[in-house]
Amino acid sequence: MNTLFRLGAAAVLAAAPLATVATAQAINDNQLSDPRVRKAIALAIDMDTIAETLFEGAAIPATGLTSDPGNYPEGMEAHGYDPERARELLAEAGWDGSRVLDMVYYYPDQQTADFMAVVQAMLADVGVQMEYRLLEGDVGAQISGVPEDPVNGPAVVDWDLLYGARAALAPQEYFNRFAEGQMPTVPTVPEMLPLVAQVNASADPEVQRDGYRQMEGIINENVYILPLYYQQLYIFESDRIDRNGHPYGNEQYSYNNGIIDWTVEPNEDGEHVAYTNAAPQQFFELPWQNLGIWIHNKYVFDTILEGDPTLTPIGGELAESYELSEDGLTFSFTLKDGLTWHDGAPLTAEDVKWSLETAAQVPITQPLVMATLLRIEGGQAVADGEADEMSGIGIDGNTVTVRFAELDPNVLLSFSQFAPLPMAHFEGVDPLQIQQHEFWQFPIGSGPFKIEEARMNEFTTLVPFEDYHRGVAKIDQIIALPSADGDANLIRNAAANRADFGYTKNPVDVPALEEMEHMNVYPVNIPYTRMFWINQFPRD
Repeated sequence: MNTLFRLGAAAVLAAAPLATVATAQAINDNQLSDPRVRKAIALAIDMDTIAETLFEGAAIPATGLTSDPGNYPEGMEAHGYDPERARELLAEAGWDGSRVLDMVYYYPDQQTADFMAVVQAMLADVGVQMEYRLLEGDVGAQISGVPEDPVNGPAVVDWDLLYGARAALAPQEYFNRFAEGQMPTVPTVPEMLPLVAQVNASADPEVQRDGYRQMEGIINENVYILPLYYQQLYIFESDRIDRNGHPYGNEQYSYNNGIIDWTVEPNEDGEHVAYTNAAPQQFFELPWQNLGIWIHNKYVFDTILEGDPTLTPIGGELAESYELSEDGLTFSFTLKDGLTWHDGAPLTAEDVKWSLETAAQVPITQPLVMATLLRIEGGQAVADGEADEMSGIGIDGNTVTVRFAELDPNVLLSFSQFAPLPMAHFEGVDPLQIQQHEFWQFPIGSGPFKIEEARMNEFTTLVPFEDYHRGVAKIDQIIALPSADGDANLIRNAAANRADFGYTKNPVDVPALEEMEHMNVYPVNIPYTRMFWINQFPRD
């Protein structure tokens, strides 16, 4: 750690010109609400050197939240590295040097722990003390809570800084949390509200891009969020796996990768068994939160529509057919006949309606999907607890019709990622407590694989669903080993032939995987930004 820190401190990097900060003072009794303090934190971190050394050149230092320069206003630059200017800003802000910031993170790999240690040293160099800790358990609940008062707080989350990421389905997702009452860390920014509305109220890319440019400029100027770096996703496969021509894509989400046609070489007992990671450690996660990250999200649950490897909607999955009206305000789809859940119960339009209404009440529902749900007629009323049902959802046999109160530019994308749940298993459950239901110890879905056995913190086995509507998968069994988002045991399992397919976002894994003769690695470009969330609300 000391070697890397010395490299960072010694590097003479050209710092970007300091932008004029709109509100050059704290807006409450939390000093992190002072933009000078947040700017100082940005200037204290030598991301260029960290990317070249710790991340071995596989991380791209970030300029804005999105990686597309076309979304930046003219003249916007990265914050750069300037520790002397950081010290000056802290002095101007009257920074309390005795305060120790609480940094949290949820990646359990060693590289992340090393990164935390480097950042700790760089912040200490300018006079900011920081300690860091790994979040465990229900991480979503620990990072997503929003204050009842979106202007004055106090904060719901119990930390100062969060090292996390945004893996976006669409560019709006980088900014939608800036809508009124949606941000866990930033008091309402009035000038952001009409811009968030602008990029969500039009399907015109130029109208959207104009909004992105303005929002990127506001965020960069005030360091409401500190983007750190962009990275690729790396799909790995052993020589035992054959996709039989099916494509590679953005594995963090659901897309048609044709897994029912994949084959794997038989083991010594003649069984077609494949190993992967991304099994649960303590409980199966609700599929509305992280969409395709975990093994069960991909293969135990089916989505209503489906996307291609770029996540472009291409047709129906559970839906036999669908239609979106010319004005974008009415979306209808008809479910395939004979769909069933893994327990043999029929999958119905009522299941879908209940799932949409319930997801609108769950605070950890993925933001882009939530934005779609809230635009349905009556969606906001259900989310606010003022109604039990959405007035805009109608059912006629297998056909579900969804009417929108306002245009949603990503309706097809959202439905290509939305997996319904079996309503019968959740009778009487409070949507706010749905993740705590016993269902998540052994979930029942409608996808190509069903849970055979689940031993938390040991393994999960999946077997083909015999009544799957697209046919029976050719792999006899998938053995999934538990991991978090950033598998600390990946290299060890791959070397022991216990990782036949999966993906990693940790650049440090790639050289080790490529050195193994039986492993293949395929890089995929994705919208993925790692960043610091800075809690600017007052703390109790």
